[in-house]
Amino acid sequence: MSARIGPRRVLLAAAVVLAAAAVWAIHHVFAVSGALDGAGHRFTYVYAGLFLLLLWQIGGAYLERPATATGQAREYLDGLRVVAIVPVYNEDPAALRACLESMVRQTRTPDVIYVVDDGSTDTGGYDTVRRWFMATAPRHGIAVSWHVQANAGKRHAQAVAVRTTGDADIYWTVDSDTVSDPRALDELLLPFADPRVQSVAGVVMAANVGSSFLARITDLWFVTGQLTDRSSLSVFGALWVNSGPIAAYRADVVRDNLDGYLTERFFGRNVAFSDDSLLTLYAMVRGRTVQQPTAFAFALMPDRFGHLCRMYLRWMRGSFIRSWWRVRYLPLRSYAWWAHLLRWASMVVATVVFVTVVFVSPVVEPTLTALPWLLSVTFIVGWAQTLRYLTVRRSDESTGRRVWTWLLAPVAVVFAAVVLRVIRWYGAATCWRTGWGTRQQVEVVLAR
Repeated sequence: MSARIGPRRVLLAAAVVLAAAAVWAIHHVFAVSGALDGAGHRFTYVYAGLFLLLLWQIGGAYLERPATATGQAREYLDGLRVVAIVPVYNEDPAALRACLESMVRQTRTPDVIYVVDDGSTDTGGYDTVRRWFMATAPRHGIAVSWHVQANAGKRHAQAVAVRTTGDADIYWTVDSDTVSDPRALDELLLPFADPRVQSVAGVVMAANVGSSFLARITDLWFVTGQLTDRSSLSVFGALWVNSGPIAAYRADVVRDNLDGYLTERFFGRNVAFSDDSLLTLYAMVRGRTVQQPTAFAFALMPDRFGHLCRMYLRWMRGSFIRSWWRVRYLPLRSYAWWAHLLRWASMVVATVVFVTVVFVSPVVEPTLTALPWLLSVTFIVGWAQTLRYLTVRRSDESTGRRVWTWLLAPVAVVFAAVVLRVIRWYGAATCWRTGWGTRQQVEVVLAR
């Protein structure tokens, strides 16, 4: 699998969004003017404020540019010693084989690939994968290790590799269900030519996008989130969270914080998840954290509703916990601190408006419901946000299929506004439940 950003598609999407934003800005100017004269809707100022935040986010996303390197910078990057870490727990053997094969066949191979089996209970087929891997990787000039330990969690599996690779300059973290684009590592390293950059995120797409309608919708909102929200933060070097399937860190960031990484506790409870966001936070405290939008990976996404809910609930619990640490440890003068605070405030306001318009107003003022207007605006905004989804070309999908997925944006918007919003707040309310919640057995398999 491979993917590329189409520059012309980016320009076309930017032009469409700019035109739509201009029209909608005019609408808000008239609405605010009417409100000042006492004729506006009770949420006029709120809508205008949310529009400005949305415009800032989407506009910032289109300012993101992939890092490049030539000359001495290229020589510096070529000289970095890269250690890839692949924790494994109850993974589909076919997916694990595809993961490792994609890493071995990189245009810029890692110096070491360290596989750590974290006490998998479902290991049928692992021996075959291990024998193939141990024989194949060295022929590509890659040193290999395959370690098996009693189940201790993903962080402890990664720590095995960190403790035994003291000469690493960069750690490349890869989930065991991930197929890396052939240029993934090459692209992922480019931002490190800037000495201020401490961590780099890639873009994750669904490897099984065609397996189910749910996987396709998940791919749409997940990729959109990375190419809008994360892209806008990356412009300011303030990316909050990397994704496990594709991320890279300066080795000192991981080594110097390893003890805290392994012993994180929240209200007295050990935190086993949200490992990627904690590593990103360590990196953010030291310098810039960015995204390289030309580094791609393809991970298996849940194709069953229950699995998706459990995964997202884990993410939201981790997100809430991490919010406390960002407020506490990030510098008050940093862009990331204020952007984080503003994001939570806007989320609270958006939730209140949603509940009021959808549930309260139809009961209190049944003849003045604003639900149809809210849905129409939400769908238009959804299509505008997801336009960046169409800027990515995949080797395994036609342009027609990508457009079809993009047209499903209203479904993704409703799903996010109703289902995912409920899970987000439930996750915040139950943040003390810090168990992993998934992968007690193989849950998603790679299509044969």
